[in-house]
Amino acid sequence: MAQAQHIHFAASSSASAQTALAALIARYGQVPRYAADVIVALGGDGFMLQTLHEGTGLPVYGMNCGTIGFLMNDYSEDGLTERLASAEEAVINPLAMRAQTEDGTLHEMLAINEVSLLRAGPQAAKLRISVNGRVRMEELICDGAILSTPAGSTAYNYSAHGPILPIGSDVLALTGIASFRPRRWQGAILPRSAVVRFDVLEPDKRPVMADADSRCVEPVIWVEVRSEPQVEHRILFDPGHGLEERLMREQFA
Repeated sequence: MAQAQHIHFAASSSASAQTALAALIARYGQVPRYAADVIVALGGDGFMLQTLHEGTGLPVYGMNCGTIGFLMNDYSEDGLTERLASAEEAVINPLAMRAQTEDGTLHEMLAINEVSLLRAGPQAAKLRISVNGRVRMEELICDGAILSTPAGSTAYNYSAHGPILPIGSDVLALTGIASFRPRRWQGAILPRSAVVRFDVLEPDKRPVMADADSRCVEPVIWVEVRSEPQVEHRILFDPGHGLEERLMREQFA
């Protein structure tokens, strides 16, 4: 990106992030968000997602003060202005989730990584899955299901044995969590244009919650998810360490 002159620093509540925040503000100054060219987020992936969800439209450059830091760059106090000037930008479209709870309330949320349906009781969930209005699976008995973007495919989706999707690919990953019937269902790769609907079967006996990037709604009776191309999140990475390279490294780790 062009030389950033006005930086707004934001940090998670962790001790390491707060220490970094104080050091960087002392060295580079601080401007309010409305006057900033770029946001520098200090924390882990969760804080990066929180920062992006705040929807300022500004590019966000993350520095890892957390654990994994898949969406973050390495932390250093030195050369930040130069790093921002040479950073490469990745643009991510989130998922839009609509979910109805048992009381009839409709909830709408955006998810950058994934939308998950998770059992909220002692028994496995029963889900009916439709794609573009056509039922594709009459009944999936499972602990849950995940619909993931390429950016989120290395997160919960990968832990549930879903595929890693290349950044820029026009597909989504649909992955079951501990699928019981059909036995060991392998999931599906869907076009990004797909509209996926989950209907909860036997909701009184088998309650289900919906989760959009760790923001939960429960108990749900149906959930509809689609990509939202009108919303763009801008993430900055050091040259040669962008999302595409990170996804490649993850597959050979």
